[in-house]
Amino acid sequence: MISTKTQVTELLEELEKYKGKHTELVTVYIAAGYDVVSVQKQLEGEKATAKNIKSATTRKNVIDALEKIIRELKNYRGSPENGLALFCGNISPVEGVPDLQFWALEPPHPLNTRLYRCDKEFVLDPLKQMIEVEEVFGLLVMDRKEATIGLLEGKLIQVLQKMTSGIPSQIRAGGQSAQRFHRITEGLTKEFYKRIADEMQKIFLTMPKLKGIIVGGPVPTKDEFINGEYLPVQLGKKVIGRIDLGDASESGLNELVEKSGELLAQQEITKEKDLVKEYFGALKETHGMAAVGFPDTKKALEYGAVQKVFMSTKTDKNIQKELMEMAVNSGAEVSIISTETVEGQQFFNIGGVGAILRFKI
Repeated sequence: MISTKTQVTELLEELEKYKGKHTELVTVYIAAGYDVVSVQKQLEGEKATAKNIKSATTRKNVIDALEKIIRELKNYRGSPENGLALFCGNISPVEGVPDLQFWALEPPHPLNTRLYRCDKEFVLDPLKQMIEVEEVFGLLVMDRKEATIGLLEGKLIQVLQKMTSGIPSQIRAGGQSAQRFHRITEGLTKEFYKRIADEMQKIFLTMPKLKGIIVGGPVPTKDEFINGEYLPVQLGKKVIGRIDLGDASESGLNELVEKSGELLAQQEITKEKDLVKEYFGALKETHGMAAVGFPDTKKALEYGAVQKVFMSTKTDKNIQKELMEMAVNSGAEVSIISTETVEGQQFFNIGGVGAILRFKI
């Protein structure tokens, strides 16, 4: 069963508490679509290797953990849609008194990591990065010679496409030859811009989580591209920033993200402000179509009347968990609001829990 973001967060909080006495906490990540049987065979091999561990206690704990994971994997007939994250190990704080525990979850988004590790703590970064990703940003660094298209997911930068223009770099001197060369290079440049736009359209146009696009490059080039309306209208509206940059290669994507820190932070603040305004707007303008506080929101969820639940990050964790589960079961959308904005603090001050309803109750 695919886990919710809340369930992943709770598991991470629990697993972070555990530190092994020795390298005996086993982490296994199975990427989405990867063959579970192949992983079983790999772990059988790791079990044979573990027999060489000098410490008898550590050796037993590692082998027991591997055997437990292998047994659990045999229950899967096929590979889960989003992959699997498995954790097993001796978490006992008392030396010589084992407490072997096992956890498994299918993450809310496809897992692109395949990993086996035996260490003093569980490997949690892939899941942490996953639950941070609510939306993604398209990236483009370009000049007249090359372009690199990428994607920013949380803190992860992916290179999606590299392109070159094929425009010759040497200009022939003299009269009409120079003029003709200029016309040729201008024509090739426009063709290159069109190819970039076509690739961006293929990649980004049907991407539901795309929040915005950031374009980096020399002052004239990126402006020629954006102002020249090479991008379709839907993508042109998604361009949220232009950054002066001299590197159109893969490393230029990293520089682009570094220089866009303030812009990206402002996007998150704006998103949160809009969510709170949406809730307060429903509260003000409708009659009986918004719930305020935990009791009313819970009641509305029980009736299946909730369209969207709003909860403050400062809301009690048990309340968050209860409402989240009810929202998932009833198909309601959930928005978590921080108190880092004036609007977010105002929402917390009226109880930190509310909902927009589908129908009156």
